[in-house]
This record gives sequence, C-alpha cells and structure tokens, in this order.
Amino acid sequence: MTGSMEDGLLDESSLRKSSRQFHVTTNLVLSTSVAACGYFAYGFAAGYSSPAQSGIMDDLGLSIAEYSVFASIMIFGGMIGALISGKVADIFGRRATIWLSDLFFIMGWCSITFGKCTLTLGFSLVYYIGNNMSWRTLALVGATPSFIQVLGVFFIPESPRWLSKIGLEKEVEASLQRLRGENADISTEAAEIKDFTETVQRHSGSTFMDLFSRKYARPLIIGVGLMALVQLGGNNAITSFASSIFRAAESGSQVMAVLQLPFAVTSIILTEKAGRRLLMLVTSAGTCLGCLLVALGFLFKGYHLSTELTSSMVYTGILLFSVSFTMGMGGTPWIIMSEILPINIKGSAGSLVTLINCFTSWIVGYSFNFLFEWNAAGTFFLFAFFCGSVVVFVAMLVPETKGRTLEEIQASMTLLQ
Repeated sequence: MTGSMEDGLLDESSLRKSSRQFHVTTNLVLSTSVAACGYFAYGFAAGYSSPAQSGIMDDLGLSIAEYSVFASIMIFGGMIGALISGKVADIFGRRATIWLSDLFFIMGWCSITFGKCTLTLGFSLVYYIGNNMSWRTLALVGATPSFIQVLGVFFIPESPRWLSKIGLEKEVEASLQRLRGENADISTEAAEIKDFTETVQRHSGSTFMDLFSRKYARPLIIGVGLMALVQLGGNNAITSFASSIFRAAESGSQVMAVLQLPFAVTSIILTEKAGRRLLMLVTSAGTCLGCLLVALGFLFKGYHLSTELTSSMVYTGILLFSVSFTMGMGGTPWIIMSEILPINIKGSAGSLVTLINCFTSWIVGYSFNFLFEWNAAGTFFLFAFFCGSVVVFVAMLVPETKGRTLEEIQASMTLLQ
C-alpha cells in the first residue's frame, strides 16, 4: 500500500510538473530579494567578529576568553531562536517571522554600536570594509539589510504552502498568482500543493515527538547529520577568527572578500546545473583539502621551516576552504533540508536541525581560540577530519533532489502509512 501511494503521488506530480511553466515576475524577484536580506544580515553578523576583534579587545579591555564568548554569543542566541522559530513560522506565517527576526537583528547591532558596556555578500562586505572602519560603525552597516527587509516584507506574498497548511485555499491561489504573474495559469500548481498537503496531514500528525517516528528517520538523520558535520568542519572558527589565523601565518585576509561574492554567484548556477549531491561532494572535499593545507603549514612552522612556505600554505588553504564552502558546502545543506523535510513536520524539524547547527557552530567558535593556541596544526587536522566525514556522509545517505518537485522528493523520502 505504501509503495502504490508513493507511486501515485510521483506519477501525478510528474504529469503536473511537465505541463507547468514558470515565469519570472516582479513579485517573485522582490520576494526572493527580501528573503535574501536575511542571509545577508546573518553573513555580516557571522563575519563581524574577525575584523572587529582587535578594536573591541583594545577598547573594552577583553581577554581571549571574554572575546571568545562575544564571538560565539550570536550562535548561542541562534540556538534559542531555533527552539521557537519553527512554531512561530507555523503559527504566524513566514512574513511575520521574518519581520520579528529583523527587529532582533536591528536591536543587536544597535546595542553593539551604542552600548559601550555590551559585548556570500554580507560576509564579503564585512571582510572588505571591516579593517577600514571602527567596529561601532561596522555594526551600524550590519543593521542595514535588516531595515531593508523590515520594509520589504510588507510588499511580498505569504508562502503558498503555509497558507495551504492552515486551510486558506483562496489565499493560496492569490499568493501564487502574485508570484507567477497575473496571466499565469496557477490552477495545477495550487491543486498539487493542496493535494500533497492533505495527503501528508491525513497520514501523520505534527507534534514534536512525531519527528522521531520511523517514517521520518531518513530525512531527519540527513538534516541533523549534515548540519552537525558541516559546522564541525570549522567554518565558524575560520570566518570569526580569519584575521588571527592570517596574522599567525604572517599573511593578509582581505582577498577573502574579493573571492566570496563571485563564487557565491557561481554556487547558485552550479546548484541547478550540477545538482545538490555532486556539489556537496566536490566542495566538502575542497574544504577538507584546504584544512589539510593549513594544518601542514602550521606544522611546518612548528619545525621552523621556511616562513614563506608556511604563509603560502595557510593562505592557499584558507582561500580554498573559503571558496569551497561558499560554492556549496555552506548553503547547499539548507537547500537539501528544505526539500527533504515533509511540510507537516517542517517547522519542528527545522527548529531541531537549526538548533543542532547553532550548537555545533557555537562549540567550534567558542573553543577555537583555546585549541588554536594549544596546537594550530592539530586544530586544522581535526577540521579536515570532519570535512572528510561530510564527503562520506553525503556519498552514503544524501539523495539527489535536482529537477524534482518538493512533493516528489518528500513522497520518496517518507513512508506514508
């Protein structure tokens, strides 16, 4: 019965997909741009602690341990947000959730700017301009995308799938019409969303404990595993403390800003052309090789070999890691997660996966300075191990989702009983 139901969903979805044509509309571009402001704001916040480190430590008299707390506190806040974000998004919708999160972003940046006693484009910008302005001014710049998103969210439609989940069928069609264009035929797409939402809700509940039922085991393992391993690969440490790493290797860091944006654009193209799975395999192997180069560079430095060799290896390794992470390993897991998680558990599962992501990122960010001072080479050998583990994990468990609708992917990933 399970097999026939999945086959039916896939066959029907395939027929509908073949007859549907998407057109780029103003509302679609606006909605995508407004949503992207959130990633910009997060990227700026993630990279802020690297160029601001020396200024904040000097002005506020912080020790390495105290600054490690400051650099990782954003991730700790992310864990709190992850616990409630899924339910908030399910109850109030995606637009209201975006608006609320922007308020926290703005308050956070303003507290850094004005509170003396308080402790890839966003990431690229913070690296490029971070060494040329004060840390307070840099914090004000970081608040800009959140202000833009606060205003922009009033001009974009709500998520059609969320509207379908709460039973607002007329609003589903209105939202799709705004996204696809006034003259577009959205009837088949609306019917597909409605049918699949009803099927999933009819065959399973949506409580938090339902996440751990057998039929959701595979998508949950993939989501949690990917997020944990990717963060244990050291990205938060490298983005937060790149300036310290380059100084230790007697090299410079601003070239990272130049490379981030073009390779981020390249990743968008490759995600659709090459597929998610292949892109993850190649870029995770690239981050592994990058960490190995950095580790060997610091290992040679420990044996007092050529300073130029050490500097070149660390420089090349960090750039290779940065390019590889930007091209796929950083963003692709989020795409995969959004595609494989069924809609009825997407909120709860998304919160759990994001919590795991934030927790592992916080561990890496907080412990990095201590590990780096203890043994720089050993720290990057450890990062290389986890990056290599991503290659094995993706090869064994992660399916290809390129060219398939959400309904097709989720029907094949879960066992509807």
